[in-house]
Amino acid sequence: MIRPNMGSKWFTIHELKKATKNFSSTNLIERGSFGVVYKGTLVDGSMIAVKQLIELDFQGNEEFYNEVDILSNLKHRNLVPLRGCCCRVSNYEDENNVLYEEIGQSQYVVYDYMPNGNLNAHLFPSDQNHKQPLNWPQRKNIILDVANRLAYHHYGVKLAIYHRDIKETNILLDGEMRVRVADFGFAKETREGQSHLTTSKVAGTHGYLALEYALYRHFSEKNDVCSFGVVVLEMMCGRKALGGGDFDLNSSKELLVWTLVLTDWCWSLVKAGKMEEALDSSLLREIGGGDEASASVKAVVERFGVLCAHAMVSVRPTILDAIKMLEGDIEVPTVPKRPTPLMEN
Repeated sequence: MIRPNMGSKWFTIHELKKATKNFSSTNLIERGSFGVVYKGTLVDGSMIAVKQLIELDFQGNEEFYNEVDILSNLKHRNLVPLRGCCCRVSNYEDENNVLYEEIGQSQYVVYDYMPNGNLNAHLFPSDQNHKQPLNWPQRKNIILDVANRLAYHHYGVKLAIYHRDIKETNILLDGEMRVRVADFGFAKETREGQSHLTTSKVAGTHGYLALEYALYRHFSEKNDVCSFGVVVLEMMCGRKALGGGDFDLNSSKELLVWTLVLTDWCWSLVKAGKMEEALDSSLLREIGGGDEASASVKAVVERFGVLCAHAMVSVRPTILDAIKMLEGDIEVPTVPKRPTPLMEN
């Protein structure tokens, strides 16, 4: 049933089971803390991705439907198109009025299927899923696409929407390798006049969370910028947000805090004038030498990525200024010092 004025559809569980071959393991795309995602094919032949929500705690179906309503009304080229939703209750009827009885309640969202998967699969491919390394133009386009999508949600809608969980697994790639950001269940709409949100609990992923959000649960647009900066560093360095550096477990605690966290590891190399050591080896081979492309790549990491992911919220740019810096419209400021690590001394 098409939802009035929303452009999305209420799917029955029967439709989703048929599309995914009864949620077959062969159709499993991803399993994460938020739930499970399956690939499916509708009767009309269109490919979909079905996400069964597990950890996202909606206060009843009305809050769930409200989230669907908000995201159904958002239209942007870098946003994953939301097809619709489904709430499975204990008893339900399919389109032929056949009664089904099942235990428990589940919530599902249905998206267009993204054939190139998520960014994580390209940055950190498994042995079974080997992919060609992303080249520099592809990485730059992905960075700009994510930034433009955040700018739309922060400034392009009447009430700003904050994502709260920007990371590589939520950055999907369509058939043309253009970004489609998925954000169901984490994105929150502000109220008029609000400069930040105060949440009852922290949503997001360790390694991408801004310090002020993790400590005080105050979320603003600068928290999204911080997570975005971490993703930029992951893309440029080819390393995970946590545990990405080359470190020795017998090292001092001070050294460990710099190397276990990607943002601090990059900062330590910037401070030592050795930023080139942080770059992804495939990227280094591509841009080798001292030409303009090489300087541009190093600048993205050395100043832009570290600046966006800076521990001090006042230092981070807005996402609009970040886009201007990326496109060369404004100069990237010198990155100031970071606060002393909590583990030092």
